[in-house]
Amino acid sequence: MNAMTRRVVIGTAALSMALSLAACGKAGDSGSDDAGGDGKTIGLLLPENKTTRYETFDRPIIETKIESLCSDCTVKYNNAAGDTQTQKKQFDALVTQGIKVIILDAVDYKATKPWIADAEKKGVKVVAYDRLTEGPIAAYVSYDNEKIGRLQGEGLVKALGDKAEDANVVMINGSPLDPNAPLFKKGAHSVLDTAVKKVVYEQDIPDWSPDEAAKKMGAAIDSLGKGGFQGVYSANDGMAGGAITSLSKQGIKVPVGGQDAELAGLQRILKGDQSFTIYKQIKPEAETTAEIAVKILKGEKFDDVAPLKVTSLSGEFKDIPAKLYDAQIVTKENIASTIIADNVYKATDICTAEYKAACEAAGIK
Repeated sequence: MNAMTRRVVIGTAALSMALSLAACGKAGDSGSDDAGGDGKTIGLLLPENKTTRYETFDRPIIETKIESLCSDCTVKYNNAAGDTQTQKKQFDALVTQGIKVIILDAVDYKATKPWIADAEKKGVKVVAYDRLTEGPIAAYVSYDNEKIGRLQGEGLVKALGDKAEDANVVMINGSPLDPNAPLFKKGAHSVLDTAVKKVVYEQDIPDWSPDEAAKKMGAAIDSLGKGGFQGVYSANDGMAGGAITSLSKQGIKVPVGGQDAELAGLQRILKGDQSFTIYKQIKPEAETTAEIAVKILKGEKFDDVAPLKVTSLSGEFKDIPAKLYDAQIVTKENIASTIIADNVYKATDICTAEYKAACEAAGIK
C-alpha cells in the first residue's frame, strides 16, 4: 500500500476500548494513584476481551514499546469489556488525573465524540487505535479495513473452488458499533456479490460474540436447511469458531473463513475445520501507535510515522494523520512462512497433542 500523500476516506469507526483506570508505575501497571498529571503517563484503553488479540498482543506490545522509547513513562491501562459506559468512566478518569495522551480503541466510535471534544479543550490528545473514532483525534493507526474485507471474500471464493459460482453463502458480520465491521462487510460484498450465487443469510453480531455467532449460525441452518448454503463468511476467528461449533453439531462441513490469526483459528485451519484466516501484523500497528503517543507526549512531530490523511465516517473530522497497514490471507499452506516465521506463535504453541498429526501433515515441526 502506497502510504505517502494519499487521502483516504475511512468508513465506520467503532472504537472499542477500555480503561477502568488505575495505576501508575512502570509501563503496564494497573494500580490506582493520581500521578497521571506528571507529563510522563500515557493512557491505554482497549475495547473488549472476547477477541484474544487485545490482551495477548496489543496491550503488551504497546506497553513494551512505550517503555523502550521513554524509560520513565508509565502506562495506565484497562479494558472496557465491550461496555461503552465503562469506557467513558475510564476515559473521564484519565482526563481528571491530568493524563495528556490517551490511546483509545473505542467500543462505540460515535459515542466518543463529546468525550474527545471535551478532553481536547483540556489539552488532551487522543490517538485512535485500530478503530477510527469520531472526534478531534490527533492520529489514527489501523489497517486498510475494506481491503481486509476483500481478502476475506477472496479467501472464501478460493476455498469454494469451482463450486463458487453456484454457492450460497452465509455472512456473520462484526459488531455494528465497531467502525471496522462495516468496512470488512463492504469489502467482502464487493467480491462475494459477483463471485458466488447469493448471500442467503446475513447477521451483524453484537460485541463480536462467538456464542451469538453460534446462535445465528444455528438459526441460518434452521432457516436454510443443511444443504441451503455452501460457505460461511465470518468477520473474525472467534465468531468463526462459534459458527463451526453449530455446523459440527449438525454434521455440516463447508468452507469457513475468519480473521485475526488467533491460535484457536490456526489450529482449526490445520485440522481442516476452518479454511483460512486474515493475518494482520499487530506488532507494527501497536508499535507505531506507541511511537506516536510518545512523540506527542514529548511535543515532537510525527508526520513521518503517520503520512496519510483520513476523514472520519461522518465527514466532520478531516486531515487526520494516519498510518494504515496491509494484511494477508493465511491457510494451512503458509502458516509456517507467516505466523511462525514472524514469531507470532511458535510451532510448539500451535502443535499441541491434539494437533500434532495435523502439524506434521502441514510440514510444521
